[in-house]
Amino acid sequence: MMGVDHNGMGRSFGRNVMKRRTFLGSLGSAALAASRGLEQIEVWNAGTDGYHSYRIPALLVTRKGAILAFCEGRRNSRSDAGDIDMLVKRSTDGGKTWSAQQVVSDMGPDTIGNPCPVEDRRTGRIWLPMTRNPGNLTEREIERDSSRGTRTVWITSSADGGMTWDPPREITSTTKDSGWGWYATGPGNSIQLRSGRLVVPCDHRRFAGQARHSHIIYSDDHGKSWKLGGSAQADTNECAVVELNDGSLLLNMRSYAKKNRRAVARSTDGGLTWGEFRHDETLIEPVCQASFIRYDRRHLLFSNPASTRRERMTVRVSKDEARTWTASRVLHEGPAAYSALAVLKGARIGCLYERGEKSSYDRITFAHFPLRWLLEG
Repeated sequence: MMGVDHNGMGRSFGRNVMKRRTFLGSLGSAALAASRGLEQIEVWNAGTDGYHSYRIPALLVTRKGAILAFCEGRRNSRSDAGDIDMLVKRSTDGGKTWSAQQVVSDMGPDTIGNPCPVEDRRTGRIWLPMTRNPGNLTEREIERDSSRGTRTVWITSSADGGMTWDPPREITSTTKDSGWGWYATGPGNSIQLRSGRLVVPCDHRRFAGQARHSHIIYSDDHGKSWKLGGSAQADTNECAVVELNDGSLLLNMRSYAKKNRRAVARSTDGGLTWGEFRHDETLIEPVCQASFIRYDRRHLLFSNPASTRRERMTVRVSKDEARTWTASRVLHEGPAAYSALAVLKGARIGCLYERGEKSSYDRITFAHFPLRWLLEG
């Protein structure tokens, strides 16, 4: 495996050390103290390895400790439409070095993306839900007239820790209402409940001008079949879900109902129905995707660009099941957008996120740090 630097190329140890010293030397003394415990490694850089841009990160840590970083490889432009492939890189040393990128799915000129992985605790199989559409159609065109093509739901899996992947199979017929146009899985991560149910956070929109909704799909037979679960109230979108200690589910959603705040809703039946949502006044957002996971029984984690613009990638911690958020750290002050959290081997926290200096989409970075560093924020 090869370490990845700013340009996506392997560098010698000496040049990496010099680069790190230069970075640290540019920080003030207060910022330097705050950075202790935080490590950041570039995983993808725009314009390298045959792709114009890399977007939509997802992160999974396997039972054996391997870290899988997923993203969309956008072949010809930064656009959400076009020739887009599903990619993965793998790390077995805690994220210090990463494998060459592997194409998980390439649907020719079509778009295949929105990764949202989960590993089944019982079988060890990794499931990766995705969505596909004709590459020559935009989201607005699909919402306006799906006769030219629509979003379909697909899934692939790996039985060897993400080294190889089965051919994707379509599951649209059991996971999408026939009246829906736009549809997205995740992006970010799916979860497995204590019951064994696999739950994938998703969103949809019937037609342009009609409201957006978050929803979930689920499997009760270890991924053999998938079903459509409940939808949240209108004006919600990309979402993430956790299982609370009392067994209920909490859905954390991108919101169009109240600008610049996240919406949350609760389910007491495994995601089949959702109660009325409320807005979390602490979780400021620029109307963007976010990540929401459980660290352990005492702590929940949340990451997003904590601003009214796509900037200031921030990780927060809650000690009371997401009722309040008691500590936070900024990973990157500049432009930043989508993110994905995971608990690493050794109890460290990983965050794979989009960032840059002039644009939020210059690169995808892997940050990792201990919980204590976050709690001291």
